[in-house]
Amino acid sequence: MRIAVCPGSFDPITKGHIDIISRATKLFDRVVVAVSVNPAKHGSFSLDERVELIKMCTTHLENVEIDVVTDLLADYSKRVGACAIVKGLRAVTDFEYEFQMALANKKLNPEAETVFLTTATENMYLSSSLVKQIASFGGDISDFVPTEINDIVAKRLYQIKNDIGG
Repeated sequence: MRIAVCPGSFDPITKGHIDIISRATKLFDRVVVAVSVNPAKHGSFSLDERVELIKMCTTHLENVEIDVVTDLLADYSKRVGACAIVKGLRAVTDFEYEFQMALANKKLNPEAETVFLTTATENMYLSSSLVKQIASFGGDISDFVPTEINDIVAKRLYQIKNDIGG
C-alpha cells in the first residue's frame, strides 16, 4: 500500500489545500492529512477544531484520514509507513523553502520522497493568511474555503478581530 502524508497547519483549510489533498488521493492508496503546530504562527483554531474542519471537507474522499503530528514530519512519516510527503507549491517563492524542507526530510527519513504538486491556477494566490485577513474584516471568503466550513470560519475569524479590539 502506497501511503502519503500531506502535512500542514491548515489554519484554516482552504480550497487550495482540498485541491492538493484530492489530487494526492488519485496518486496514493491512502493519504494522511497531518495537522501540525507551527510555532511561528498563532493559531486561530485549535488542533481539534482544525481536524474537525478537515473532516467536514473531506468526507467525499474515501482514502483520506486526518491525524495530528506533534513530532518531526520525517519521524511521523516513518511511523505511519509513508513512502511520500505531498506538498503543494503556489509559486517560486514557496519552492525555496519547501526544497530545503524536502532535503532535510530526506536526510532524516530516506524512505520517504517529497512530491510537489503545483497548485491549480485559481488557487495560486490563496493562503490561510489571506483568508484570515479577509474574514477578519467581514469580507466574503466563500471563494476561498469549502462551503461546508465557510460560515464557521468566517464567524470565528471576524470574532477574533473584534475580540481583540480590531
